[in-house]
Amino acid sequence: MKRRDFNQHLQRSALALALMPWWQAVAQPADRPRVWRTNPFALGVASGRPRADAVVLWTRLLIGDEDRAEAGADALRVQVEVFADAALKQRVHKAELVTDATRGHSVHVHVQHLQPSTDYWYRFKQSEALSTVGHTRTAPAINADVRLLRMALTSCQHYEQGQYVAHQDIAQQPLDFVLFMGDYIYESTNSQYALRKHNGGEPKTLAQYRERYAQYKSDPMLQAAHAAHAWVMMWDDHEVVNDYANDQDRSYTDPQKFLLRRAAAYQAYFEHQPVLIGPDAKSPHRASMRLYDQLTWGNLADVWTLDCRQYRSPQACRDPVRGGGRMVTQCDELSDPKRSMLGMEQERWVSERLRASKRTWKVLAQATLIAPTSIPAPVGRATYTDAWDGYPQARQRLLQTVVDAQLKNVVTLGGDVHMNVAANLRVVPNDLQSPIVASEFVTTSITSRGMGDNVLSVIKANNPDLLHARADERGYSLITVTPESLRCDFRTTAFPAGSEAGFKTQASFVVNKDQAGPQAV
Repeated sequence: MKRRDFNQHLQRSALALALMPWWQAVAQPADRPRVWRTNPFALGVASGRPRADAVVLWTRLLIGDEDRAEAGADALRVQVEVFADAALKQRVHKAELVTDATRGHSVHVHVQHLQPSTDYWYRFKQSEALSTVGHTRTAPAINADVRLLRMALTSCQHYEQGQYVAHQDIAQQPLDFVLFMGDYIYESTNSQYALRKHNGGEPKTLAQYRERYAQYKSDPMLQAAHAAHAWVMMWDDHEVVNDYANDQDRSYTDPQKFLLRRAAAYQAYFEHQPVLIGPDAKSPHRASMRLYDQLTWGNLADVWTLDCRQYRSPQACRDPVRGGGRMVTQCDELSDPKRSMLGMEQERWVSERLRASKRTWKVLAQATLIAPTSIPAPVGRATYTDAWDGYPQARQRLLQTVVDAQLKNVVTLGGDVHMNVAANLRVVPNDLQSPIVASEFVTTSITSRGMGDNVLSVIKANNPDLLHARADERGYSLITVTPESLRCDFRTTAFPAGSEAGFKTQASFVVNKDQAGPQAV
């Protein structure tokens, strides 16, 4: 294909993608130069969903007060340029897209026909306004002999509770991508730990979620991490509301009403992230969005990102006044085999993909903690129902797949619980006679406060599968994968994040090939 024909094809593909997730036709923009009084690219740039031949590029035009009267409702043409060098001399692709206020002036470009394992630089332009320059990297060819994969595992970045110094550290690391496992924004506020304030109250409408994302995206350290690396995305609960499960929230809101809120939250999520497909226009209230996915990294690893919120069964034995997760004892509902963390369709999908995988490492990235954390109670044991402990039959089915398919080198990655965890995974949790079948690493939060030491000490003392668990520090986890091993370095700083300079390695663990279970380094 000639360069001119290719660029025309790319432009058509990019424009089609920009319009695909939305149900309103975009108006044609006026073809006139625009003078911006404030930078419309103030939310930065991002890339995501790296593949061997493609990547998604993102930005959102933020229309400031000085420009809103003139441009607030206008359709705008936005150009994107992709380069093969950091000096921006070797342009390899150029496309033009149209966006408007119905999609928050967000821009998504699915750039295709790229080279595998290749660095690219990109920028956006609207009239004379230029975005910052972003860097991204494509995945290796699907059957390439890959010797190294480096990723940052991240989660839980409550804006109010600390500075994003972890993202500053991540931006400086040589990574293939950032793996973000949920709670990108928080809808909630906790004044006891607030170092900086959210704008506005709890978001419930599309406009309010957009405002919350804009505040988070305005942080320069977060922008730096997005501009430095491609991101692979998954959500958890706070992107909508704390502890929601499928169409249920903690307040027992009528499901049809709650789905309207979920639709607004999902649309806002799409408008602010480098993801490929937006809300499903065929679903009720457009409140569904397929986010779970598979990323293949040459012959080295398969990485599955699993959605633990949208399809799950409600938490077991919920309080009749306040729903969501809680500690329960003698809860017969926990043993119901029909209950699922992932939803049965997603369960079948990941089981089939696991069984079919031929890569050395099988990495299951999901939002929360799989290992057990129950503790003794006056009658039986007390179990927290929002994590996988609250879905024991689903957990058993997942791990039984590993056993039945005789899979080796299965590692799960998670977030949500605001602590670093290295753990053994068994079909029968905490039973030392049950074989270790997989390994787990969970990262602490970027900023969000963790549980107290006294509670955590009781959990550790009563769950021998937990090899390492610390909730007092903030940060991220550096995951390094080679054909021989998968290593996790817990990179941390004090709470609140930003209260002291620099990062250290709290602990390091390695999973050796064909030997399930993390080993301390």
